Parts: sequence; structure tokens; C-alpha cells
Amino acid sequence: MRTLASLSLLAFSTVALADPPTWTQWRGPNRDGHVAGATPWPEKLDSNSLRVLWRAENLGESYSGPIVGPDRVFVTGTEDKKTELIRALDRKTGKLVWKVEWEGAISVPFFAARNGSWIRATPALDGDTLYVAGIRDVLVALDEATGKERWRADFPKLLGTSLPSFGFVSSPLVVGEALFVQAGASLVKLDKRTGKLLWQSLKEEGGMMASAFASPVLARIAGTEQLVVQTRTRLVGVEPAAGKVLWSREIPSFRGMNILTPLPFSDGVFTSTYGGNTQWFPIASEGGTLTPGKGWSLKYEGHMTSPVVVRNHAYLLGRDQRFLCVDLETGKERWRTEKRFGQYWSLVVNGDRLLALDQKGILYLLKANPEEFDLLGEHKVADGETWAHLAVCGDEIYIRDLKGLTVYRWK
Repeated sequence: MRTLASLSLLAFSTVALADPPTWTQWRGPNRDGHVAGATPWPEKLDSNSLRVLWRAENLGESYSGPIVGPDRVFVTGTEDKKTELIRALDRKTGKLVWKVEWEGAISVPFFAARNGSWIRATPALDGDTLYVAGIRDVLVALDEATGKERWRADFPKLLGTSLPSFGFVSSPLVVGEALFVQAGASLVKLDKRTGKLLWQSLKEEGGMMASAFASPVLARIAGTEQLVVQTRTRLVGVEPAAGKVLWSREIPSFRGMNILTPLPFSDGVFTSTYGGNTQWFPIASEGGTLTPGKGWSLKYEGHMTSPVVVRNHAYLLGRDQRFLCVDLETGKERWRTEKRFGQYWSLVVNGDRLLALDQKGILYLLKANPEEFDLLGEHKVADGETWAHLAVCGDEIYIRDLKGLTVYRWK
């Protein structure tokens, strides 16, 4: 009996001492919107489901999603149209731990200007190093504990490229000792410890079409580990070691607006574009050569919302601001909402539950149901617009609006 009690105490102590869940990169642990081992979400969402833990104000304007480490939260911002900042906040209280800033701003053109010219890419946290992409095509590596700069890669200077018209949008991906990101009108691989350029691939001509909007993901497709990279005009599989192009497919879109992060699925890739369509195509391997196949296409235009997949079904908010469910195995549209929502949703999955943060500051709780749109509840979580991707860590939800950050907890 005493032994059993001791084992129980040991198990409790181990759980208590374990690091809390974190959110260290774009779209979460696997860059696909899924959370692992999260606290079960409630059956409904309303004003009684959430309570505010803390809020941090006056953080500057930002599209970057918050990054959550074991004891700190990192948020970017742009102030006075000339300065970029990264702040480390205490995870329990929201109090400022450190702040680093540098000169960095551009004015984005055309239709993008109405939504602001502030920092866009979501940082990445790898161990004790934080990687921050500034809008002027500059990647800065900072010490997580102090904010001290470790290295800086200024891609226009490093590669002789022009400033990206729409800013540095791609969120960095760390794999082993390397860091991959779309910058300098290309895909680059850097040594994550020194910032040294290891290779450059997918070189674009520059100018208006050189600013990639999507972020790379790592996947094993057709038995081959590869980077799946969405440029402004094509989807490409790239070999991580040397940057060799393994396969390529043109992805038509209006003015190169390939914005969402594509999803590898069942030895193929799922994507959707503004001015194009929604599609999945297989990647076949023959004699060591990878070739994209025909697959299927659906007349539906994605936009900015990166999709999530639950039980072979993709869920996506499109250009028409309606929410869609599509069977990935057949390409059949299962349903599409009549209601139109905001211009953008960030989506997170836990089991058969979806959390969707609308650009209008509304958080929706949905059941992933291929039979019908199954809304379990909604709650207004921000007064301002919420373009940044939400982060979910255990029973904590991090909501970054244009001016501040609010942390909620499930009741």
C-alpha cells in the first residue's frame, strides 16, 4: 500500500514538473493546426466557457502569431511605421521580460495597403533561440532568455535582391541544425546557429512576384522526405540536404496570390488559391523520380486561410468567406455554409473539435462533421481585428489582436 502511494506521488510529481504545452512555430507543433495532448475542449463556447488570465496592451500592430515557450510568450509589433519590436512576456502574468527593436518598415502596395504595412511572419522558437522575420527581408536570431542578438541575415545585402514588395511573409521552419525560409526571392537554407547560407533554391526574378506568401512544410511523400514549398506561381517539392527540386507544378492564381500553407495528404498535396481552384494531386515515385499526377479539382477559391484536415476531410474558409468541407479522397464538396464570415480564419484542431478565430475578433468552436456545419458556440474575444494565428497550449488560448494580446483559459 505504501509502495502504491509512493508510486502515485512520483507520477504526480513527474506530471507537475513536466514542461507546460508550448506553441513554437507557425500553425503549431507540426505546422498543420493540430495540437497534441491538449486538454479536452468543452462541448460549447460562450461567455461562461472562458476566463481572462491576463492582457498585454500597446504591443504595436502585427500579423504575426504569438509564440509560446515554457515560461515566456513572444510577440512582434510595428510602431510609428518605422520600428519593429519583439517582446518577451512572462507567461503567467504578461509582464514584460525584455524588448528588442530595430529599424524596419515598408509600405506595401495596392490592395494589401488597406490592411496595414506592419510585420507579418510568425517567428519560430527552437530551444534557446528565437528566429524573427522582419518585414524588410531580414531574419534575426535572438537569445530566448535575454533578447541578445546572435546573428542577422539581411537577404537584400546577402543575395543582392530588392526589398520584397509585400514584405517578408514566410514563417521560418527549423529542422535539425538547419533553418528554411522563403526570402531573397528564393527558398534558402541557413545554419541555424550561425546564419550561414548553406544553399539557395527556387530563385525568382524579383520584383512584385518575388514575395512568397506561404511557408514551407516538411513532409514524407511517396517515400521521400521533402520540403513542400508554395511560391507565388507553383508548388514544389525540394530535397532538404542540397536544395534539389524533386517535382514542380504550376498553381494558377490571381496576381500570384498563393497565400495559404498547403497540406500534404496521402502521398499528395492539397491546396486552394484565389482566382484558381481547390485541388489535391498525388506525387508518384518511379525509378527515383517524383512526378505530380492529375488528382482532382473543385471549383472553389481559397484565399488566406490555411486548411486543416480531420479524418480525410479538409476544412477551409475561402475567398467567398464561406466555410467549406471537402472529402479529400474523392474531391466531393460535402457542404458549404450559407453564412459569410470574416475575411480570414486561423484554425486549430483537437480531436474532432475545431477552434476558428475570425478576423473580426470572434472565436468559434465547431465539431468536425462532414455531414453538416456543426457550430457548438462562439464568443467575442477581441475588440480589434485578429489577423494573427491563434495559439493553443493545454487549456490556454492566446489571442493576438492588432494592438494587444489576451490569454484565456477554459473554465
